[in-house]
Amino acid sequence: MTDTLTLNARPLTKGAFAPYGDVIEMQGHTASPMNQGWAERYADLADVEVGADGRTAMGIVRSRADVAPVTLRLVERHPLASQAFMPLGPNPFLVVVAPAGEAPTRDMLEAFITDGSQGINYRKGIWHHPMIALEGQSDFLVVDRKGPGNNCDEATIAGGNVEVRV
Repeated sequence: MTDTLTLNARPLTKGAFAPYGDVIEMQGHTASPMNQGWAERYADLADVEVGADGRTAMGIVRSRADVAPVTLRLVERHPLASQAFMPLGPNPFLVVVAPAGEAPTRDMLEAFITDGSQGINYRKGIWHHPMIALEGQSDFLVVDRKGPGNNCDEATIAGGNVEVRV
């Protein structure tokens, strides 16, 4: 019988998340005026990678809420491109990641909690858990790759059960 590893989710910050990708947020970015001053544009908030033979695809993911502590189920990675999620509502969500490379063991995982306004962009090949909404059903704008080739690998988390606390 294996014991359960508990990860404590820490606040999502650009510095802490940098090894895994980009935090998508307006904070810390300069806006450019547009539409005759009626709007501001916060441009270039994430590096979208799609590869030479892919194209950028946008969609919406609707995620059911989970209750903390959350028991992790699996990890996945996208070897050909990055994948970005931007919340379409104010609910915070959990982000669980591990470095690119071979399928991670449980001690390689890190957990973050968003402030409800932040999105994330996973770099190509970064292992991550599927979306974990916390406060009711949540919708996310997803930006990822569409094109030939397998762009989703899944793996079980080696080493036993993992729970995430917020």
